[in-house]
Amino acid sequence: MTIKDIARLSGCSVATVSRVVNRHPDVSEETRRRVMAVVEENGFEPNKNAKHLKQRSDAGVAVIVKGTMNQLFADLVERLQDKLRGADVEVSVYYLDEDANEVAYACLLCREHKPRGIVFLGGDLDLFRVGFSPITVPCVMLTNSAQELGFSNLSSFTTDDTRAAEQVIDLLAARGHRRIGLVGGNFSCSQISYRRIEGCQKAFERWGIPFDLARQYESSRYSMADAYSAAQRLLQRCGDLTAIFAVSDVMAVGVMRALRDLGKSVPDDISLVGYDGIAVSQYTIPRLATVRQDVRLLAEWGARDLLQRMNWLAPPVHEIVPFTLVPGESVRTVQPPKT
Repeated sequence: MTIKDIARLSGCSVATVSRVVNRHPDVSEETRRRVMAVVEENGFEPNKNAKHLKQRSDAGVAVIVKGTMNQLFADLVERLQDKLRGADVEVSVYYLDEDANEVAYACLLCREHKPRGIVFLGGDLDLFRVGFSPITVPCVMLTNSAQELGFSNLSSFTTDDTRAAEQVIDLLAARGHRRIGLVGGNFSCSQISYRRIEGCQKAFERWGIPFDLARQYESSRYSMADAYSAAQRLLQRCGDLTAIFAVSDVMAVGVMRALRDLGKSVPDDISLVGYDGIAVSQYTIPRLATVRQDVRLLAEWGARDLLQRMNWLAPPVHEIVPFTLVPGESVRTVQPPKT
């Protein structure tokens, strides 16, 4: 809930609500009672920092984007800007390399620009454990879960990456695939790629499908060019693969081009699945099978939570956003090998 919500429910202007919660004397007792009744009914306490109750901040909200080639993040940035600017909050976007220390950069922003709030798109939890404590403004992490970190000013909204990746392997296994390769990102246990690969391994075990991580997994940055090279290395080692799961659609497009240049057709020779559900996945030939993350909900829930905690004292929220497995046209049925 924001100061605008209190104004709407109480029938008062935003300026009047601001004067009430800041205990200005130029408000009638009847108006004060009406506003405070809404505040108490919703169980929120006004933030003692008066700056947080302004409609607009000179500094606004900083959005820190980890990676410069991730189309999912580009879609999220656009929607976040719409939501936050719709609430009369200025937004500044900062793009970092995917290997950069986003927490150290956020600390620098807090010292030099003093934002009212910060949104992290992506995030390495190890970096947050070590360096996040000096940051005191409300923050939100999108596409990774910060629940285990326990910071009182950090919410998070994410997809269940482990479960979604399990469903990808379920799809491939149900279509007869037993020789499956993975193209993924950083394998650190605090990174998103790790949870997706972990989900794959769980599904392999359930289906009784042998999987050699050292042989059937190839690391890649979140870019088409790097995934193109990764797919070539993977196929040099594992020429018998019938399917590849790339842990992002951007990677999957690079893999698709690599397969084409190697003289292989998707899905006739090798089936391919991506992850994210970005728009381009439905315009490739063939249309890409993928896990569609709900960008609208991620942006909406993240922006709403940040605005609420910028204006009111409220605990952080950690929620899972639903996903959809899109079958696409890039997976075909094969006969599993005889054992």
